[in-house]
Amino acid sequence: MSDRSARLQALQNALKERILILDGGMGTMIQSYRLEEHDYRGTRFADWPSDVKGNNDLLLLSRPDVIAAIEKAYLDAGADILETNTFNATQISQADYGMEALVYELNVEGARIARQVADAKTLETPDKPRFVAGVLGPTSRTCSISPDVNDPGYRNVTFDELVENYTEATRGLIEGGADLILIETIFDTLNAKAAIFAVQQVFEEDQVELPIMISGTITDASGRTLSGQTTEAFWNSVRHANPISVGLNCALGAKDLRPYLEELSTKADTHVSAHPNAGLPNAFGEYDETPAEMAAVVEEFAASGFLNIIGGCCGTTPPHIQAIAEAVAKYKPRTIPDIPKACRLSGLEPFTIDRQSLFVNVGERTNITGSAKFARLIREENYTEALEVALQQVEAGAQVIDINMDEGMLDSQAAMVRFLNLIAGEPDISRVPIMIDSSKWEVIEAGLKCIQGKGIVNSISMKEGVEQFKHHARLCKRYGAAVVVMAFDEVGQADTAARKREICQRSYDILVNEVGFPPEDIIFDPNIFAVATGIEEHNNYAVDFIEACAYIRDHLPYALTSGGVSNVSFSFRGNNPVREAIHSVFLYHEIKNGLTMGIVNAGQLEIYDEIPAALREKVEDVVLNRTAHGTDALLAIADDYKGGGATKEVENEEWRSMPVDKRLEHALVKGITAYIVEDTEECRQQSARPIEVIEGPLMSGMNVVGDLFGAGKMFLPQVVKSARVMKQAVAHLIPFIEAEKGDKPEAKGKILMATVKGDVHDIGKNIVGVVLGCNGYDIVDMGVMVPAEKILQTAREQKCDIIGLSGLITPSLDEMVHVAREMQRQDFHLPLMIGGATTSKAHTAVKIEPKYSNDAVIYVTDASRAVGVATQLLSKELKSGFVEKTRQEYVEVRERTANRSARTERLSYAQAIAANPQYA
Repeated sequence: MSDRSARLQALQNALKERILILDGGMGTMIQSYRLEEHDYRGTRFADWPSDVKGNNDLLLLSRPDVIAAIEKAYLDAGADILETNTFNATQISQADYGMEALVYELNVEGARIARQVADAKTLETPDKPRFVAGVLGPTSRTCSISPDVNDPGYRNVTFDELVENYTEATRGLIEGGADLILIETIFDTLNAKAAIFAVQQVFEEDQVELPIMISGTITDASGRTLSGQTTEAFWNSVRHANPISVGLNCALGAKDLRPYLEELSTKADTHVSAHPNAGLPNAFGEYDETPAEMAAVVEEFAASGFLNIIGGCCGTTPPHIQAIAEAVAKYKPRTIPDIPKACRLSGLEPFTIDRQSLFVNVGERTNITGSAKFARLIREENYTEALEVALQQVEAGAQVIDINMDEGMLDSQAAMVRFLNLIAGEPDISRVPIMIDSSKWEVIEAGLKCIQGKGIVNSISMKEGVEQFKHHARLCKRYGAAVVVMAFDEVGQADTAARKREICQRSYDILVNEVGFPPEDIIFDPNIFAVATGIEEHNNYAVDFIEACAYIRDHLPYALTSGGVSNVSFSFRGNNPVREAIHSVFLYHEIKNGLTMGIVNAGQLEIYDEIPAALREKVEDVVLNRTAHGTDALLAIADDYKGGGATKEVENEEWRSMPVDKRLEHALVKGITAYIVEDTEECRQQSARPIEVIEGPLMSGMNVVGDLFGAGKMFLPQVVKSARVMKQAVAHLIPFIEAEKGDKPEAKGKILMATVKGDVHDIGKNIVGVVLGCNGYDIVDMGVMVPAEKILQTAREQKCDIIGLSGLITPSLDEMVHVAREMQRQDFHLPLMIGGATTSKAHTAVKIEPKYSNDAVIYVTDASRAVGVATQLLSKELKSGFVEKTRQEYVEVRERTANRSARTERLSYAQAIAANPQYA
C-alpha cells in the first residue's frame, strides 16, 4: 500500500472515531506577521513590475518559512487537516498580479510545504496522523452572474475557462502531495461544478483519485449563496461529486451558520464540515469573537450531532482551533443519515422527485418546436418577451421548464447559451430546475455549462450505438445532470410495448452497471405516439406507453418516467377541446400506472370530471383502445367541441345561468377569472356579511378542487389556476371586510401564519388568515418560503400567541417537523397549528406532535375550522380539555399506524418468502 493510500485509509478510520479538526484562517495569521512589499517579493521577485503585496499565495515561494510556521501552529493547536495556502492559485486570480505562469508551481509548493509540516507532526504522534487538503478557491469571477448590470446575459468567465484553471491547479496539488481536494468558499455553484468537472477529469486521465471536500458559503441572512441558491439546492447541485464531505464556511459566524448547517446535516448522505468565521466583522473589518465564545457555539453543534469536521475561517487563530478541538473532543461524530434514493434536482431551490411524488409538470412553452410564439421571439432575438414566456410557465405551475432551441435556421447553441444566461438573472424563473432539450449533443453540452443547479438532459439514447450512449451518459454524470433516456436503439424507435420494455431494460442495465449512473437520475421516455390517426397499428400506442411505464415502475428500481404528452393528441391538432380531453384522460390513466412527469402545456389540461360525459367516453375508448371503432366514433363527435374554450361553446355560456354560488364553484374548478369579481360582488350583496362569501361558496369551491386534486382528476397547474381565482375573489372582499370592522376592538390573540420553507403556495394560508382576521384575531402573515429561524424569531418579537404553518407540497411536511423540533429546542410554549393540502391528522400525530411537547400541536382540516381551534387554544377554560382530547386522538392514530405498518411488514415478508423460498 502506498503512503497516500495508507493515509486515506487512516482518514476514513479517523472520521468514524471522532470529529476531525480543520485548521483556521490562513489570511488572518498572515496579517499578524505584518509583512511588507519586500517580504512578498523576496529575492526572486525583487524586480517584478507591479506591486505584489497582498498576494498571499506568493509567500509559498518568497516566504515559505512563514507559511510553514502558521501551519505548524495550527497542528500544534489540534488540527487534523491542513489546508494548502493555494486559495488564489489559479490563472484567473493570479492575473491581478501578472503571475499566471506561476500557478502550477504555487500549487505544487503549497501542497509540498503542507505535506512536510503534516508528516513531521505525524512522526511526533503516530497514532494521530495529519492530512493535507489541497485548496481550490472560487476565483474572483462568477460563471452564473453578469458583472454588467446593463447586460444580464454577459459573462466575464466561461465554464471551459474555469475547467482549464482548475485542471492546472489540481494537477499541481496532486504532485505536491495533497491527500484531498478541497473546493471551498463556493459563492457560485457553477464555478464549483466546473471545479468538480476538472478534478474528476484529472482523476480519470491521470489514473489517480483523491477524496473531494466541498464547502459553500452562505453570504448573508437570506440563507443563500451569492448566486442565489439555498443550502439544499446547493447540495443537490454538487452531490454528483460523491464528496467525502460537504460543508459551509466563511461569510457568517458560527451562531448565524447554525440553521444552514443543521439543514445540511439532515440532507447530506456524506460527512458534514464547517469552518465559520470568528463572528461577524466589526466596523473595522476585524473579528471580535474570542476562542471561548466561538468554541461554546461550536460545542452545541457537536452536541446536536451536526458535525464530522470542524475548523475556522476568517478571524480564527490557533487559540480558536485549540478551544474548538477541546470543546468537541467529548462528542461522537455525526452519524451519516440513510437518505432515500430520489431524483434531487435544483434551480435556486431544491426539487425532489420520487415514485411517491405527485405528477410533475414540465412546462413546454419554451420549446421552439412546441410554441410558434416562442420560436418567433427567439428568431427575432426578442429575449425580453421570451423570458416572459418562461415566467408564465413557472407561474402556471410548471415545476421544471423544458428549453429547446433546435431550429434549422437558428444558431441553436448560441441561442441556448444566451437564454440560459438570461434566465440565471431572473430568480422567479431560475428557482425551478431546467430541462435542456436538444437532439444535438453540442447544444446540450453548451447548456449544461450554463446552469448552476442540477437539471435534466433531454435526451440521450442508443440510436448512435452503445459506446456513444455511454460517453454521453458519463458526461451527463460529470456535469451533474439527470437524464431522459429515449426508448431508441440502433434499430430504431420503440413502438410496441415489447420493444419499449426491451430497450428500457437494456439501457438501464448499461447505465447502472457499466456507467455507474445513479438509477434515481434515470428518466425513461418510452415514446408517446399519436392515437386516432386512422391507421390500425397506431390504435394501441397509448396502451403500449401505459404498459411500458408500469413495467419501468415494477422492474427498474428507482427509475422515473416522462413523456411529451401533447404527442398523443397530434391527430386532432386544430381542435383544442378534444386535444385537452385526450391529454387529461391519458394522464389520468397513465399516472396511475407510473408516469412520473410529462412535458405539457398547463393551459391545455381539462379537468377529468369536467370533460363532457359523451366526449370523455369516446376519448377513453381511443386512449385505452377499448373498441376497434374508437377513432371513427370520436371523429363523429369531434366537430361538436370545436372552439377556443375547454368545453363546448354552448356549455361555456350555460354555466353563466347557474346560481351564483355554483358559478363561483365552477370558476374555481375551471380556473376562470373573467367573471370572478362580478360574481363575488353579487354573492356579497346576497350575504349578511362579506366573510360569509369566503366561508360559504368560495370555501366549498376550493374543497371541490381539493377533492379532485386528491383523486388525481386535477393536476397541480390547474390547482394553481384555481388559487389565482380565489385570490381575486378574496382581494375584492377584503375592503368590505375591513370596513365592516370599524373601530378595531382589542384582538382576541395574535396568530403568526407562514408557508414553510420550500413551498411557494399561499392560498390556503391566506384564506385562513382572512377568516381568523374577521373573527377578531390579529394576523402576522409572513408569506411563503419562510425558514424556521425566521418564523420563531418573529413569533418572539411579535409576542404571538399561536404559530400556524401551511404547505401544499410534500417537502412542506418535513419542514414542519423541523419547525416543531426547533420550537422544542428553543423552549417555546405556544400552540402550533398545522394545515395545508398535503398535511393530515396522521402525519401530524405520527411525525410532528412527538417532536414538540411544550404545548399543543393541532391539525386544522380547513379554514372553516380554524376559528374554533384558535378559540379553544386561547381559552383558559377550554384549552386543557381540547388539548387532552386531541392528544388522546393522536395516540390512537399512532397506535393504528404502527399496527398497520407491522401488518404490512409481516405481509411483505410472507410474500417475499413465497416468491423466494430460498431466502427463508
